[in-house]
Amino acid sequence: MSHSSPLTALVHTLRYEADGIISVELRPYGDTVFAPFEAGSHIDLHLPNGLVRSYSLLNSPSDQGRYVVGILRDRNSRGGSEYVHGQLRVGMQLPISSPRNNFQLDLSARHSVLVAGGIGITPIYCMFRQLLALGKSAELIYCARSRQEAALVQELSGLGAKVHYHFNDEKGVPPDLGAYLANQPADTHFYCCGPTPMLDAFESTCEGLGYPHAHIERFVAAELPPSEDAQSSYSVELKKSGKTLSIEPGLSLLDVLLEAGCDIDYSCREGVCGSCETRVLEGDIDHRDGVLTKAERAANKSMMVCVSGCKSHRLVLDL
Repeated sequence: MSHSSPLTALVHTLRYEADGIISVELRPYGDTVFAPFEAGSHIDLHLPNGLVRSYSLLNSPSDQGRYVVGILRDRNSRGGSEYVHGQLRVGMQLPISSPRNNFQLDLSARHSVLVAGGIGITPIYCMFRQLLALGKSAELIYCARSRQEAALVQELSGLGAKVHYHFNDEKGVPPDLGAYLANQPADTHFYCCGPTPMLDAFESTCEGLGYPHAHIERFVAAELPPSEDAQSSYSVELKKSGKTLSIEPGLSLLDVLLEAGCDIDYSCREGVCGSCETRVLEGDIDHRDGVLTKAERAANKSMMVCVSGCKSHRLVLDL
């Protein structure tokens, strides 16, 4: 699926974390070596049923030789989390990718506010612990439908840090992010991971409150239709190889690039994992991914070639 071959991991431990949530601890198999990672990183699991799914690492970056992910049994699973919960077993070998990070912590921030919705706690927990370990000022807002469906609550309460819990069944209402995020200094950095409606509410709340430093991590593709001015056909010039390709209606840019022999990492094909990010030298991009921030989209310096298209007739890529 890419030119960086998967690592072989051993499923070392499966652990019940909350209703519908298990954690999977992976250790290197054979002579495999696990690379170090940063808080906010995720890995791809190449499941035996042919699916590739990305999950955030929740253990500490100071851990060496193990990756731990938390996985929710999704009610609308298309076979990924269903397989993990139903058929993954301790002792199995599993191909995985090296860690990638689309959700980086700014360790220079004076104050950080982290917001988790449900299983979105996995990268947020890792980030929160790192900030606390470095003596940084940070607080966490953890929202879930109920306490029973909230993973890592016990671990969080043992940190002795500032955590606000919002369990819908106890409070009787969904969280009011405006109230939770108000009255913070403008240079505060805000991070959110959770279901799509929560991410959308978080982005618009931060915008409304005038907070410029808002970061999100999406687990599922934000089903974005092509913009009205997207071209159905355009030409793509590859700067390094000197090739010119034409994209016709119904063709994905990624598929055309692969067919032309381009060596591109790819995984999810949904614009959420970030592995196919490609540098753009010229052209007006129709961004349809869930990785780039609004500012990064506006800069037009890179694109996810698996889902994004083009608004101009010509595109020049650094390939």
